[in-house]
Amino acid sequence: MRKVILVLLAMTGVVAAGCGSSNDGGGPPQVGTDECSLGAQKEFVLNVMRDVYFWNTSLPATVDLNAFSTPEELLAFLRTFSPPSPVTNEPVDNFSFINSAAADAAFFGEGQFEGFGFSSRFEANGELFFTRVFDGSPAAQAGFARGQRMVSLEGRSIAEIEAAEGVGAVFDKSPLEFTIRRPDDTEFVVTVTQAVVTIDPLPQWRVIDVPGGGSVGYVEFATFISPADAEFDTIFAAFRQAAITDLILDIRYNGGGLVSTAELLGDYLGGEVADTFVFSKTLFNDLNAGFNRTEFFARLGNSINLSRLIIVASEGTASASELVTNSMDPFVEVTIVGDTTFGKPVGQVGIEFCEKILRPTAFETVNALDEGGYFDGLPVDCPAADDLSIAVGDDADPNVVTALSYLANGACPPVPIPLQQKFTGVGAKLPVAARGTSWRQYAGVF
Repeated sequence: MRKVILVLLAMTGVVAAGCGSSNDGGGPPQVGTDECSLGAQKEFVLNVMRDVYFWNTSLPATVDLNAFSTPEELLAFLRTFSPPSPVTNEPVDNFSFINSAAADAAFFGEGQFEGFGFSSRFEANGELFFTRVFDGSPAAQAGFARGQRMVSLEGRSIAEIEAAEGVGAVFDKSPLEFTIRRPDDTEFVVTVTQAVVTIDPLPQWRVIDVPGGGSVGYVEFATFISPADAEFDTIFAAFRQAAITDLILDIRYNGGGLVSTAELLGDYLGGEVADTFVFSKTLFNDLNAGFNRTEFFARLGNSINLSRLIIVASEGTASASELVTNSMDPFVEVTIVGDTTFGKPVGQVGIEFCEKILRPTAFETVNALDEGGYFDGLPVDCPAADDLSIAVGDDADPNVVTALSYLANGACPPVPIPLQQKFTGVGAKLPVAARGTSWRQYAGVF
Protein backbone atom coordinates (compact mmCIF):
# COMPACT_ATOMS: atom_id res chain seq x y z
CA MET A 1 0.00 0.00 0.00
CA ARG A 2 1.28 3.45 -0.87
CA LYS A 3 1.69 5.83 2.01
CA VAL A 4 1.45 9.63 1.97
CA ILE A 5 4.74 11.23 2.91
CA LEU A 6 4.50 13.67 5.77
CA VAL A 7 6.57 16.51 4.56
CA LEU A 8 9.75 19.10 1.48
CA LEU A 9 13.14 20.10 2.80
CA ALA A 10 15.65 22.11 0.87
CA MET A 11 18.72 21.85 2.97
CA THR A 12 22.20 20.66 2.68
CA GLY A 13 17.58 20.47 3.44
CA VAL A 14 9.23 21.45 4.47
CA VAL A 15 6.12 22.23 2.41
CA ALA A 16 3.33 19.70 2.80
CA ALA A 17 3.66 17.22 -0.02
CA GLY A 18 2.51 13.78 -0.92
CA CYS A 19 4.58 11.02 -2.41
CA GLY A 20 4.76 7.31 -2.21
CA SER A 21 6.40 5.01 0.26
CA SER A 22 5.63 1.45 1.02
CA ASN A 23 6.15 -1.41 3.40
CA ASP A 24 4.41 -4.71 3.93
CA GLY A 25 2.21 -3.28 6.68
CA GLY A 26 0.93 -0.37 4.60
CA GLY A 27 2.74 2.37 6.48
CA PRO A 28 5.81 3.34 8.49
CA PRO A 29 6.86 1.05 11.37
CA GLN A 30 5.44 2.30 14.66
CA VAL A 31 6.94 2.24 18.15
CA GLY A 32 5.61 -0.56 20.32
CA THR A 33 4.99 -2.96 17.45
CA ASP A 34 6.97 -5.79 15.91
CA GLU A 35 7.26 -3.58 12.83
CA CYS A 36 9.73 -1.43 14.79
CA SER A 37 12.30 -4.19 15.00
CA LEU A 38 15.72 -3.44 13.57
CA GLY A 39 14.99 -5.62 10.56
CA ALA A 40 11.67 -3.86 9.89
CA GLN A 41 13.31 -0.46 10.09
CA LYS A 42 15.96 -1.42 7.54
CA GLU A 43 13.33 -2.91 5.23
CA PHE A 44 11.28 0.28 5.52
CA VAL A 45 14.25 2.47 4.62
CA LEU A 46 15.05 0.33 1.59
CA ASN A 47 11.41 0.37 0.41
CA VAL A 48 11.18 4.14 0.73
CA MET A 49 14.43 4.67 -1.13
CA ARG A 50 13.30 2.42 -3.98
CA ASP A 51 10.13 4.49 -4.24
CA VAL A 52 10.88 8.17 -3.56
CA TYR A 53 14.68 8.52 -3.85
CA PHE A 54 15.48 10.92 -6.66
CA TRP A 55 18.05 8.50 -8.10
CA ASN A 56 16.06 5.34 -7.32
CA THR A 57 16.83 3.75 -10.69
CA SER A 58 20.53 3.71 -9.74
CA LEU A 59 20.00 1.57 -6.64
CA PRO A 60 21.15 -2.08 -6.81
CA ALA A 61 18.52 -4.67 -7.68
CA THR A 62 19.29 -6.68 -4.55
CA VAL A 63 20.49 -5.50 -1.13
CA ASP A 64 21.48 -7.82 1.73
CA LEU A 65 19.89 -6.10 4.73
CA ASN A 66 21.81 -8.39 7.09
CA ALA A 67 25.02 -6.70 6.00
CA PHE A 68 24.02 -3.49 7.82
CA SER A 69 23.81 -3.05 11.58
CA THR A 70 21.41 -0.09 11.53
CA PRO A 71 19.08 1.72 9.13
CA GLU A 72 21.58 4.61 9.21
CA GLU A 73 24.33 2.33 7.88
CA LEU A 74 22.00 1.10 5.15
CA LEU A 75 21.12 4.66 4.13
CA ALA A 76 24.79 5.62 3.95
CA PHE A 77 25.36 2.66 1.59
CA LEU A 78 22.39 3.54 -0.62
CA ARG A 79 23.58 7.14 -0.96
CA THR A 80 26.75 5.91 -2.65
CA PHE A 81 24.71 5.03 -5.75
CA SER A 82 23.91 8.68 -6.47
CA PRO A 83 25.78 10.20 -9.46
CA PRO A 84 29.29 11.62 -9.01
CA SER A 85 29.78 15.23 -8.02
CA PRO A 86 31.27 17.42 -10.78
CA VAL A 87 33.53 18.95 -8.11
CA THR A 88 34.81 15.93 -6.16
CA ASN A 89 33.82 12.93 -8.32
CA GLU A 90 32.35 11.44 -5.13
CA PRO A 91 28.65 10.47 -4.85
CA VAL A 92 26.66 13.69 -4.97
CA ASP A 93 24.16 12.70 -2.27
CA ASN A 94 25.67 13.81 0.99
CA PHE A 95 22.22 14.95 2.11
CA SER A 96 19.83 12.06 2.83
CA PHE A 97 19.75 11.38 6.55
CA ILE A 98 17.88 9.86 9.50
CA ASN A 99 17.33 11.91 12.63
CA SER A 100 15.26 11.97 15.79
CA ALA A 101 11.71 13.07 14.93
CA ALA A 102 11.54 15.21 18.06
CA ALA A 103 14.82 16.99 17.26
CA ASP A 104 13.70 17.54 13.68
CA ALA A 105 10.40 19.12 14.77
CA ALA A 106 12.09 21.32 17.38
CA PHE A 107 14.63 22.67 14.91
CA PHE A 108 12.34 23.48 12.01
CA GLY A 109 9.41 24.58 14.15
CA GLU A 110 11.19 26.54 16.88
CA GLY A 111 14.80 26.90 15.75
CA GLN A 112 15.98 24.76 18.65
CA PHE A 113 18.62 22.05 18.78
CA GLU A 114 20.68 20.24 21.36
CA GLY A 115 24.31 21.28 21.01
CA PHE A 116 27.12 23.65 21.94
CA GLY A 117 25.81 26.54 19.86
CA PHE A 118 28.54 27.43 17.37
CA SER A 119 29.52 26.91 13.77
CA SER A 120 33.10 26.64 12.57
CA ARG A 121 35.26 26.18 9.52
CA PHE A 122 38.70 25.00 8.52
CA GLU A 123 41.06 27.51 7.01
CA ALA A 124 43.48 26.51 4.23
CA ASN A 125 46.21 25.63 6.75
CA GLY A 126 43.94 23.13 8.53
CA GLU A 127 43.24 25.34 11.54
CA LEU A 128 39.67 25.33 12.85
CA PHE A 129 38.00 28.64 13.73
CA PHE A 130 34.63 29.70 15.10
CA THR A 131 32.60 31.52 12.45
CA ARG A 132 29.66 32.35 14.72
CA VAL A 133 28.45 31.68 18.25
CA PHE A 134 24.74 31.78 19.07
CA ASP A 135 23.56 34.13 21.80
CA GLY A 136 22.72 32.41 25.08
CA SER A 137 24.25 29.10 24.00
CA PRO A 138 26.67 27.02 26.09
CA ALA A 139 29.42 28.15 23.67
CA ALA A 140 28.60 31.83 24.29
CA GLN A 141 28.53 31.29 28.05
CA ALA A 142 31.93 29.59 27.83
CA GLY A 143 33.44 32.69 26.21
CA PHE A 144 33.64 31.40 22.64
CA ALA A 145 33.58 34.07 19.92
CA ARG A 146 33.92 34.48 16.16
CA GLY A 147 37.57 34.40 15.09
CA GLN A 148 38.85 32.28 17.97
CA ARG A 149 40.70 29.08 17.06
CA MET A 150 40.14 25.60 18.46
CA VAL A 151 43.58 24.30 19.41
CA SER A 152 42.54 20.95 20.86
CA LEU A 153 39.58 18.89 22.02
CA GLU A 154 39.94 16.62 25.04
CA GLY A 155 43.69 17.30 24.89
CA ARG A 156 44.00 16.06 21.30
CA SER A 157 45.09 18.41 18.54
CA ILE A 158 42.64 19.22 15.75
CA ALA A 159 45.08 17.77 13.21
CA GLU A 160 45.24 14.49 15.16
CA ILE A 161 41.46 14.26 15.36
CA GLU A 162 40.97 15.04 11.68
CA ALA A 163 43.46 12.31 10.77
CA ALA A 164 41.41 9.85 12.82
CA GLU A 165 37.62 10.09 13.31
CA GLY A 166 37.13 13.75 12.36
CA VAL A 167 36.02 16.65 14.53
CA GLY A 168 32.35 16.04 13.70
CA ALA A 169 32.47 12.79 15.67
CA VAL A 170 34.13 14.47 18.65
CA PHE A 171 31.58 17.30 18.65
CA ASP A 172 28.94 14.66 19.38
CA LYS A 173 30.47 14.17 22.85
CA SER A 174 29.23 16.10 25.86
CA PRO A 175 30.69 17.42 28.07
CA LEU A 176 33.73 18.27 25.97
CA GLU A 177 36.99 19.99 26.91
CA PHE A 178 38.06 22.76 24.50
CA THR A 179 41.40 24.53 24.34
CA ILE A 180 40.78 27.87 22.63
CA ARG A 181 43.23 30.45 21.31
CA ARG A 182 42.08 34.06 21.13
CA PRO A 183 43.21 36.41 18.33
CA ASP A 184 45.74 37.93 20.76
CA ASP A 185 47.35 34.43 21.10
CA THR A 186 46.24 33.92 24.70
CA GLU A 187 44.59 30.59 25.41
CA PHE A 188 41.98 29.22 27.77
CA VAL A 189 40.69 25.74 28.55
CA VAL A 190 37.03 25.16 29.33
CA THR A 191 34.69 22.17 29.56
CA VAL A 192 31.32 22.74 27.92
CA THR A 193 28.11 20.70 28.15
CA GLN A 194 25.55 20.67 25.37
CA ALA A 195 22.12 22.17 26.01
CA VAL A 196 19.10 23.42 24.08
CA VAL A 197 20.11 26.28 21.77
CA THR A 198 17.63 28.59 20.06
CA ILE A 199 18.65 30.15 16.74
CA ASP A 200 17.52 33.62 15.80
CA PRO A 201 16.93 33.13 12.04
CA LEU A 202 17.27 36.86 11.32
CA PRO A 203 19.96 38.13 13.69
CA GLN A 204 20.31 41.58 12.11
CA TRP A 205 18.97 43.90 9.46
CA ARG A 206 19.29 47.59 8.68
CA VAL A 207 18.81 50.32 6.12
CA ILE A 208 22.16 51.67 4.90
CA ASP A 209 22.26 55.27 3.69
CA VAL A 210 24.70 55.55 0.79
CA PRO A 211 26.70 58.60 -0.36
CA GLY A 212 24.89 60.72 -2.89
CA GLY A 213 21.48 59.75 -1.55
CA GLY A 214 19.41 56.63 -1.56
CA SER A 215 19.40 53.58 0.68
CA VAL A 216 20.35 49.93 0.53
CA GLY A 217 18.72 47.20 2.60
CA TYR A 218 20.86 44.68 4.48
CA VAL A 219 19.61 41.53 6.19
CA GLU A 220 21.51 38.58 7.63
CA PHE A 221 19.49 35.39 7.32
CA ALA A 222 20.78 32.43 9.33
CA THR A 223 18.46 29.55 8.42
CA PHE A 224 15.14 28.81 6.73
CA ILE A 225 12.89 27.91 9.66
CA SER A 226 9.29 28.88 10.39
CA PRO A 227 10.06 31.48 13.14
CA ALA A 228 11.46 33.64 10.33
CA ASP A 229 8.11 33.91 8.58
CA ALA A 230 6.55 36.53 10.86
CA GLU A 231 9.80 38.52 11.13
CA PHE A 232 9.96 38.94 7.35
CA ASP A 233 6.94 41.20 7.34
CA THR A 234 8.42 43.59 9.91
CA ILE A 235 11.73 43.79 8.05
CA PHE A 236 10.27 44.23 4.59
CA ALA A 237 7.76 46.79 5.84
CA ALA A 238 10.74 48.92 6.87
CA PHE A 239 12.46 48.27 3.55
CA ARG A 240 9.32 49.23 1.64
CA GLN A 241 8.95 52.39 3.74
CA ALA A 242 12.55 53.28 2.85
CA ALA A 243 11.83 52.66 -0.86
CA ILE A 244 14.53 49.97 -1.00
CA THR A 245 15.25 48.72 -4.53
CA ASP A 246 18.75 47.35 -3.80
CA LEU A 247 19.11 44.66 -1.15
CA ILE A 248 22.07 42.78 0.35
CA LEU A 249 20.93 39.33 1.51
CA ASP A 250 23.66 37.83 3.69
CA ILE A 251 23.28 34.05 3.64
CA ARG A 252 26.95 33.11 3.88
CA TYR A 253 26.26 30.61 6.70
CA ASN A 254 22.74 29.61 5.69
CA GLY A 255 22.66 25.91 4.81
CA GLY A 256 18.97 25.83 3.87
CA GLY A 257 15.77 24.69 5.54
CA LEU A 258 12.08 24.86 4.80
CA VAL A 259 10.94 25.26 1.20
CA SER A 260 7.85 27.09 2.45
CA THR A 261 10.03 29.76 4.08
CA ALA A 262 12.12 30.06 0.90
CA GLU A 263 8.96 30.59 -1.15
CA LEU A 264 7.70 33.22 1.30
CA LEU A 265 11.00 35.09 1.12
CA GLY A 266 10.69 34.94 -2.66
CA ASP A 267 7.33 36.70 -2.43
CA TYR A 268 8.80 39.55 -0.36
CA LEU A 269 11.75 39.86 -2.74
CA GLY A 270 9.99 39.36 -6.07
CA GLY A 271 6.24 39.64 -5.51
CA GLU A 272 6.17 43.26 -6.66
CA VAL A 273 8.25 42.81 -9.83
CA ALA A 274 7.35 39.23 -10.80
CA ASP A 275 3.82 38.70 -9.46
CA THR A 276 2.21 35.51 -10.93
CA PHE A 277 5.44 34.48 -12.71
CA VAL A 278 7.12 31.17 -11.91
CA PHE A 279 9.31 31.20 -8.79
CA SER A 280 10.41 27.56 -8.99
CA LYS A 281 9.44 24.09 -10.13
CA THR A 282 9.78 21.06 -7.86
CA LEU A 283 10.39 17.84 -9.79
CA PHE A 284 10.27 14.29 -8.36
CA ASN A 285 11.36 10.99 -9.90
CA ASP A 286 9.28 9.25 -12.56
CA LEU A 287 7.36 7.17 -10.00
CA ASN A 288 6.17 10.33 -8.28
CA ALA A 289 5.91 12.79 -11.15
CA GLY A 290 2.25 13.32 -10.23
CA PHE A 291 3.49 15.33 -7.26
CA ASN A 292 5.54 17.77 -9.33
CA ARG A 293 4.54 21.33 -8.48
CA THR A 294 5.11 24.87 -9.69
CA GLU A 295 5.33 27.78 -7.24
CA PHE A 296 4.47 31.29 -8.44
CA PHE A 297 5.50 34.66 -7.08
CA ALA A 298 2.69 36.41 -5.20
CA ARG A 299 2.59 40.10 -4.33
CA LEU A 300 2.36 40.70 -0.58
CA GLY A 301 1.52 43.92 1.22
CA ASN A 302 5.19 44.54 1.98
CA SER A 303 6.82 43.10 -1.14
CA ILE A 304 9.55 45.50 -2.26
CA ASN A 305 10.16 46.91 -5.72
CA LEU A 306 13.48 45.09 -6.03
CA SER A 307 15.88 45.93 -8.83
CA ARG A 308 19.25 44.55 -7.67
CA LEU A 309 19.87 41.70 -5.25
CA ILE A 310 23.32 41.10 -3.77
CA ILE A 311 23.76 37.61 -2.32
CA VAL A 312 26.57 37.30 0.23
CA ALA A 313 27.56 33.65 -0.06
CA SER A 314 30.14 31.09 0.98
CA GLU A 315 30.77 27.39 0.45
CA GLY A 316 28.23 26.93 3.27
CA THR A 317 25.44 28.66 1.35
CA ALA A 318 23.25 25.75 0.32
CA SER A 319 19.93 24.37 -0.79
CA ALA A 320 17.04 26.71 0.11
CA SER A 321 19.53 29.60 -0.02
CA GLU A 322 20.54 28.56 -3.52
CA LEU A 323 16.90 27.99 -4.44
CA VAL A 324 16.05 31.63 -3.66
CA THR A 325 19.16 32.89 -5.46
CA ASN A 326 18.48 30.82 -8.58
CA SER A 327 14.76 31.64 -8.61
CA MET A 328 15.30 35.41 -8.39
CA ASP A 329 17.87 35.45 -11.19
CA PRO A 330 15.43 35.60 -14.16
CA PHE A 331 13.66 38.68 -12.77
CA VAL A 332 16.19 40.98 -11.08
CA GLU A 333 19.92 41.60 -11.30
CA VAL A 334 21.46 39.02 -8.96
CA THR A 335 25.13 39.34 -7.99
CA ILE A 336 26.90 36.83 -5.76
CA VAL A 337 29.54 38.33 -3.46
CA GLY A 338 31.95 36.31 -1.33
CA ASP A 339 32.41 32.77 -2.61
CA THR A 340 30.82 30.14 -4.85
CA THR A 341 27.93 28.40 -3.09
CA PHE A 342 27.84 24.79 -1.88
CA GLY A 343 25.91 23.23 -4.78
CA LYS A 344 22.67 21.54 -3.72
CA PRO A 345 19.87 21.87 -6.30
CA VAL A 346 17.93 19.02 -4.66
CA GLY A 347 15.88 18.59 -1.51
CA GLN A 348 14.38 16.06 0.85
CA VAL A 349 10.99 14.89 2.00
CA GLY A 350 10.38 13.55 5.50
CA ILE A 351 8.84 10.29 6.67
CA GLU A 352 8.47 9.45 10.36
CA PHE A 353 9.03 5.95 11.69
CA CYS A 354 9.86 4.58 15.14
CA GLU A 355 10.37 8.07 16.66
CA LYS A 356 12.82 8.83 13.84
CA ILE A 357 12.49 10.74 10.61
CA LEU A 358 13.93 9.61 7.29
CA ARG A 359 14.74 12.45 4.91
CA PRO A 360 15.75 11.01 1.54
CA THR A 361 16.76 13.30 -1.31
CA ALA A 362 13.60 13.14 -3.40
CA PHE A 363 13.32 16.14 -5.73
CA GLU A 364 15.20 18.79 -7.68
CA THR A 365 14.26 22.43 -8.14
CA VAL A 366 14.65 24.63 -11.22
CA ASN A 367 13.80 28.27 -11.85
CA ALA A 368 11.43 29.86 -14.37
CA LEU A 369 13.98 29.25 -17.13
CA ASP A 370 14.29 25.57 -16.12
CA GLU A 371 17.81 26.25 -14.85
CA GLY A 372 19.08 23.98 -12.10
CA GLY A 373 21.56 21.17 -11.63
CA TYR A 374 24.19 23.41 -10.04
CA PHE A 375 25.98 20.66 -8.11
CA ASP A 376 29.21 22.60 -8.57
CA GLY A 377 27.63 25.62 -6.86
CA LEU A 378 26.35 28.96 -8.08
CA PRO A 379 29.48 30.86 -9.17
CA VAL A 380 30.67 33.95 -7.35
CA ASP A 381 30.66 37.23 -9.27
CA CYS A 382 32.66 39.41 -6.86
CA PRO A 383 35.04 37.44 -4.61
CA ALA A 384 35.40 38.76 -1.07
CA ALA A 385 37.03 37.39 2.07
CA ASP A 386 35.02 36.32 5.10
CA ASP A 387 37.33 38.00 7.62
CA LEU A 388 36.73 36.32 10.97
CA SER A 389 38.30 39.26 12.80
CA ILE A 390 35.38 41.45 11.69
CA ALA A 391 31.77 41.01 12.74
CA VAL A 392 29.32 39.78 10.10
CA GLY A 393 27.56 42.76 8.51
CA ASP A 394 29.90 45.36 9.99
CA ASP A 395 30.70 48.44 7.90
CA ALA A 396 34.24 47.04 7.55
CA ASP A 397 33.10 43.53 6.61
CA PRO A 398 34.78 42.86 3.22
CA ASN A 399 31.57 41.33 1.90
CA VAL A 400 29.53 44.43 2.78
CA VAL A 401 32.26 46.70 1.42
CA THR A 402 32.33 44.73 -1.84
CA ALA A 403 28.54 44.67 -2.13
CA LEU A 404 28.21 48.42 -1.62
CA SER A 405 31.07 49.09 -4.03
CA TYR A 406 29.38 47.01 -6.71
CA LEU A 407 26.06 48.78 -6.17
CA ALA A 408 27.76 52.18 -6.38
CA ASN A 409 29.99 51.49 -9.37
CA GLY A 410 28.40 48.62 -11.25
CA ALA A 411 31.66 46.66 -11.08
CA CYS A 412 33.51 44.47 -8.61
CA PRO A 413 36.32 46.13 -6.67
CA PRO A 414 39.90 44.82 -7.07
CA VAL A 415 40.48 41.44 -5.43
CA PRO A 416 43.46 40.93 -3.06
CA ILE A 417 46.12 38.59 -4.48
CA PRO A 418 45.54 35.68 -2.01
CA LEU A 419 41.86 35.69 -2.94
CA GLN A 420 42.71 35.93 -6.64
CA GLN A 421 44.80 32.77 -6.27
CA LYS A 422 41.90 30.92 -4.71
CA PHE A 423 39.60 31.73 -7.61
CA THR A 424 42.16 30.74 -10.24
CA GLY A 425 42.44 27.20 -8.91
CA VAL A 426 45.31 27.47 -6.41
CA GLY A 427 42.88 27.14 -3.54
CA ALA A 428 40.22 25.07 -5.25
CA LYS A 429 37.08 24.11 -3.35
CA LEU A 430 37.79 21.39 -0.81
CA PRO A 431 36.04 18.04 -1.28
CA VAL A 432 33.01 17.42 0.91
CA ALA A 433 34.93 14.96 3.07
CA ALA A 434 37.59 17.56 3.83
CA ARG A 435 35.03 20.23 4.56
CA GLY A 436 33.35 17.87 6.97
CA THR A 437 30.29 19.17 8.78
CA SER A 438 31.93 22.21 10.35
CA TRP A 439 29.65 24.77 8.72
CA ARG A 440 26.48 22.89 9.59
CA GLN A 441 27.25 20.87 12.67
CA TYR A 442 25.61 23.31 15.05
CA ALA A 443 22.21 21.82 14.30
CA GLY A 444 23.25 18.23 13.77
CA VAL A 445 20.31 17.55 11.46
CA PHE A 446 21.32 18.88 8.04
